[in-house]
Amino acid sequence: MRLPKAVLDKYAIRDAVVVEEREEGLLLRSKQDRRLSWEETFKAMAHEREDWSDLDGTLNDGLDKEPW
Repeated sequence: MRLPKAVLDKYAIRDAVVVEEREEGLLLRSKQDRRLSWEETFKAMAHEREDWSDLDGTLNDGLDKEPW
């Protein structure tokens, strides 16, 4: 696969890419990109047993409609 130099520079891709198969298509990312995927993030959160029970209340507090 060939990628334009501008794309390689923009995403700091040097010699290899990681290809992830997703439902919506393929995701290419730099091998040095250490960010977790959504699936990895979910697994890490489940492992830590984070409590998200107040998320619905936070999302429904109406503050997103207030002018800041």
